[in-house]
Amino acid sequence: MAALGWLTPRRRSATARSVLAGEASAEAARKSSQEAEVVPPPQEAEFPVHGDERAAAFFDLDNTVMQGAALFHFGRGLYKRKFFETRDLARFAWQQAWFRLAGVEDPEHMQEARDSALSIVKGHRVAELKSIGEEIYDEYMAERIWPGTRALAQAHLDAGQKVWLVTAAPVEIAQVIARRLGLTGALGTVAESVDGVYTGRLVGEPLHGPAKAEAVRALAAAEGLDLSRCAAYSDSHNDIPMLSLVGHPYAINPDTKLRRHAREMDWRLRDYRTGRKAAKVGIPAAAGVGAVAGGTAAAIALHRRRR
Repeated sequence: MAALGWLTPRRRSATARSVLAGEASAEAARKSSQEAEVVPPPQEAEFPVHGDERAAAFFDLDNTVMQGAALFHFGRGLYKRKFFETRDLARFAWQQAWFRLAGVEDPEHMQEARDSALSIVKGHRVAELKSIGEEIYDEYMAERIWPGTRALAQAHLDAGQKVWLVTAAPVEIAQVIARRLGLTGALGTVAESVDGVYTGRLVGEPLHGPAKAEAVRALAAAEGLDLSRCAAYSDSHNDIPMLSLVGHPYAINPDTKLRRHAREMDWRLRDYRTGRKAAKVGIPAAAGVGAVAGGTAAAIALHRRRR
């Protein structure tokens, strides 16, 4: 205060008060800053929850985990191995074009596609298709796995949770993909086989739409899961029943209808595509063709539930 001696008493008093106010303000600012540093910021709830044995994750396959339709890539592999002729390939190409352009699931076209696929494998051994499926995965599918979705699945695995593919694709192909990705297993469309040979008929219907939700519900009961703690991931509005079944639904690379529904329901969205055009050229119904091979994954889950 001695430095202020040249001022009049009144000026000295005003200046002193200003200095005091400034120092008080600076001290308050420092104190507030220190208090803010020790108060942790709000954190989102941990997800997936580590160590939650009653939680699991369910992933659709086509355009969710993998670019394109598994059955389409499988068909390419079968054609390469002379399982069917060029005229059959042309018919599949037409059916694929219909699905992509129409964006709806016409029952007549779906039935035709299923019958065509079943006729190709009729009389072949299940073991043969499984072995070929391994080769086809390496040839056409491995490079088409979405890294972003793969990371989501790995997060659940790292948390100690089981992760299942749920798809209308043939169960054998789905199991190959699940195994290659290190997932727990797969639910898929089951085709009938007798003594290890395909009969050309389905066991029930393709695992599609509401059937996926039923398979997830049955598997959850068999595994002792709490669906409210589980997560599900899909690109298609056809899987809204499955997504609605769990407590943590995700729309991945969603089609227009699913994107709209997800926003209305405040579901999480992830889009790993590079352009918006991808939303319009997905394969919304190719999974309806998924009746090529046989197996028991979905049937076992249902059987366990009934025992």
